[in-house]
Amino acid sequence: MAEPENELHTDEMILNIGPSHPATHGTVRVLATLDGENIVNADVEIGYLHRAFEKSCEHGTWQQAFPYTDRLNYNSAIINNVAYAMGVEKLLGIDVPERCRFIRTIASEISRVADHLTCIGPSAMEVGAFSTFLYFVEARELMWDLIESLCGARLTNNYVRIGGVKADLPADFAEKLKAHFVKTRQLIDDVDKLLTHNRIFIDRMRGTGVLSAEDAIDWGWTGPCLRSTGVPLDLRKDEPYLVYDQVDFDVPVGEYGDNFDRYLVRMEEMHQSMRMVEQLLEKIPEGPINVEDTRVRWPAKQLVYSRMEELINHFKIVFEGVQPPKGEAYAAVESPNGELGFYLVSDGSGKPVKVRCRPPGFANLQALGPILKGGMLSDLVPSFGMINMIGGECDR
Repeated sequence: MAEPENELHTDEMILNIGPSHPATHGTVRVLATLDGENIVNADVEIGYLHRAFEKSCEHGTWQQAFPYTDRLNYNSAIINNVAYAMGVEKLLGIDVPERCRFIRTIASEISRVADHLTCIGPSAMEVGAFSTFLYFVEARELMWDLIESLCGARLTNNYVRIGGVKADLPADFAEKLKAHFVKTRQLIDDVDKLLTHNRIFIDRMRGTGVLSAEDAIDWGWTGPCLRSTGVPLDLRKDEPYLVYDQVDFDVPVGEYGDNFDRYLVRMEEMHQSMRMVEQLLEKIPEGPINVEDTRVRWPAKQLVYSRMEELINHFKIVFEGVQPPKGEAYAAVESPNGELGFYLVSDGSGKPVKVRCRPPGFANLQALGPILKGGMLSDLVPSFGMINMIGGECDR
């Protein structure tokens, strides 16, 4: 007599997840082929956001691209600003002042903390840990308070300029930062106590979304996703820029390349970022925050209103734009999701001929289908969250 389960007829089911789904952010569709609750195959489509970011940059002056870069990874916009500015400065052959490099590094690391908070908080909430979301939103607001004191904006910052930054650190910045870091560390510790040894959270994250180090490299992974597999690649250590060679910090790595390791890596990176910022504030030198070349820097408003030469410089930069010599350059930084690079081409005019962005989120998301295959349907949401897909980065 045949066993009852052998007489049951089952067919694979195709389930459409997203783009109109809260967990896929309205920009990604996953076409999942299911055998019961097991994912047999997952076809990931990202083509639901079309802003023509790169072409928009090519239709304005070199300076006018900064607000567009804000909207790549909008959780850490200043880091996008820095990467683009470094590319233009490489074309121009200029070095920004030492104090400017310190300020850019400080702002970048504060932005990194805000980005990781935005990744972990909602990702934990999507598997049931709602309190974590509330704690980390509070902590993120503290980081945004610091960024707002730098430039007046909280999300899309537009803080960096070609050859410098918009403004110097406020007089009370160090004192304010110290107080905010104390509270942020308390909130991170609270979440650590809630999640890191929580049996439910571990069961949802450990062993899900697994990718080996070799496959991660093949897929072009960088950042915390790659480091979760045990590969210690970090541009801040391996190809130092700004003043990362002047601070002491560790690069946390995982062992299993799963969602839980990605969570652990990001949690530790926030501590390392705050550690770096505190070192930098102790070492930051006095001096200018912009280059002196009047063909490049934005003149101060009070000088534009009072001196003819500065008014002329301002007029030429606004209407003609900075004019790098003919050539091409690539500049990359370690963004919260990995290597963020800009490939820029100049024909000597005030507008770029080519702006090509290498966003880490685009490369990381490529492997979502393979890491979902063979897992459970319930693994899809935490895997998607721990990859930390940002729609603005994936816009092609």
